[in-house]
Amino acid sequence: MAKPMPSEAANEFIPGWEMVIGLEVHCELKTRTKLFCGCTNSFGHEPNTNICPVCLGLPGSLPVINESAVELAVRIGLSLNCKVDESIFHRKNYFYPDMPKDYQVSQYERAINENGYLELPLSKKMVRIERAHIEEDTGKSTHVGGGGGRIHGADHSLVDYNRAGIPLVEIVSAPDLRSADEAREYVSELRAILVASGASDGKMEEGSLRVDANVSVRRLGSEEFGTRCEIKNLNSLRSLVRAIEYEAQRQVELINSGERVIQQTRHWNEDQGVTTAMRSKEEAYDYRYFPEPDLVPLSPSDEWIAEIQGRIGLLPAARRERMASLFASVSAGSTLDQIVTAVGLGLDDLVVAAVECGADPKLALARATNEVASDIGNLSNLTVANFSDLLMMEFESKLSATQAKTVLSKMLESGSGPQEVAKSLGFEALDASILEGLVDQVISGSPKEWERFSMGEDQLSGFFIGQVMKLSKGRADGKAVTSILRSKRA
Repeated sequence: MAKPMPSEAANEFIPGWEMVIGLEVHCELKTRTKLFCGCTNSFGHEPNTNICPVCLGLPGSLPVINESAVELAVRIGLSLNCKVDESIFHRKNYFYPDMPKDYQVSQYERAINENGYLELPLSKKMVRIERAHIEEDTGKSTHVGGGGGRIHGADHSLVDYNRAGIPLVEIVSAPDLRSADEAREYVSELRAILVASGASDGKMEEGSLRVDANVSVRRLGSEEFGTRCEIKNLNSLRSLVRAIEYEAQRQVELINSGERVIQQTRHWNEDQGVTTAMRSKEEAYDYRYFPEPDLVPLSPSDEWIAEIQGRIGLLPAARRERMASLFASVSAGSTLDQIVTAVGLGLDDLVVAAVECGADPKLALARATNEVASDIGNLSNLTVANFSDLLMMEFESKLSATQAKTVLSKMLESGSGPQEVAKSLGFEALDASILEGLVDQVISGSPKEWERFSMGEDQLSGFFIGQVMKLSKGRADGKAVTSILRSKRA
């Protein structure tokens, strides 16, 4: 499969310099059990309760590959346009406290997925995927006391091995990204693909999606890469952007002062907004890789790969096209941004279903990407029927925009229908004659403003709408008020 080349356009963050960024994204697979044993793959259990001799690496225990994990890994590879081929496992040896057997089973020489690519949805830039290989996750260390959560200065450390052995796919990009914004767009799109394919839940806050960023800088126009530093375990998009921008700035200042960048692994301190050195950057030979003697090569057949391909649902690019078809035209701008947001959050099905029920597409998209997105944890409380009814009430001016937002918030909180919530809040629609009377009252109380409005100062319509809203305690519809004002001015 041909690999698209990266865009040549440079994104200058400091005049005369450009960033070079490659990302390693680790995603936990959505399996029932761990990669090589029958222990539960679940988040939030009591420490060291989901463990057994296999994931602890006790003598005499033997690993057995989880077929579901292999299938999900293949799904990821196919979704990223990779070549899926035979692969083998290796032991990656190191002396870290978070892996009880002092080695990690991973894929080194031959990964199950190689040579793919991902297209960024907004910039349309192609980013090459070098490999997406299977490996087991490590345990989790918690450093207590001393502040900062680091081992240095801590009173003691605790280790939880529940996560050790959970199936991971590590997705390694080529160094094709040239700005922190591109890195954020890449991770956002990748997360959407992982969730849409059913391979991972993509929950960065729970550690099931973590990013290591390899960052270097070079003078604009240079083809030679600078010395890179790796920033470990970034678990939010905000941290990703801040860490990359800080690290790139740090490297430029070092070079400009006559010093050199030292290749190392660095830690991102979210509170202080800085990266700090953890250790010198390891090379492959430091891990003393050798083939895992207890596991045979993985050789997925063409027939099985075709079956897996058929089980992958609509991916983000296709989902965005489906959303775009709801509108007369979509170009760069707010609508495209909202479509990308809706798909990234998995809200596109809600929007499409509401439009099929008769809702206005722009209104459905706006409410989904603003009010629903801000309370997405309660999405299960919102049915398509109730969402569609709310949109219709707003479209027919039975609720003002402000009222509709308030009602939707309460619907997400309670699971109730829009009519019930609107009634409980006193948001019944005002009779047309009552509304006109309120407009007349505001006009008579503001003769100077009315004279200016009548002379063509349209910006004063906001003043009159605001005064009517006060009198009606927020029950008036702004569109209806505008219509009455214009009819009286005519």
